Amino acid sequence: MGSFAVTALSLLALIVTSSASAQQSIIKRTDLQRHDLSLPGYETVQARIDFGAHTAFGKHSHPGEEVIYVLEGVLEYEVEGQSPVTLKAGEVLFIPAGVVHSAKNNSHEKASELATYIVEKGKPILTLEK
Repeated sequence: MGSFAVTALSLLALIVTSSASAQQSIIKRTDLQRHDLSLPGYETVQARIDFGAHTAFGKHSHPGEEVIYVLEGVLEYEVEGQSPVTLKAGEVLFIPAGVVHSAKNNSHEKASELATYIVEKGKPILTLEK
């Protein structure tokens, strides 16, 4: 194989590797459903959050409760006033309204959670902390 072909293949391998790494390092939120509750002024929102390898979602809060169910992988949660907790697929976490928290995937694998929010209608679902 000529040096041009080897250089072209090396460049292609680098691009594919970089592209794969970039795809794994994202956090993707997919809204699944949103419904009014029988309690006036409140709604429930359900979303799937996919964490690429070694990704983190910084400190934030919600205008209502959050119920987390880990679908796959392992995620570490830091909830204000508590020790960090690491959850694996099938485990759950409850976060009270307005409590600051964060989540991260420390592994080399993808991780996902099902997040159910019971929140005040009309307020932003998420407030980032500074």
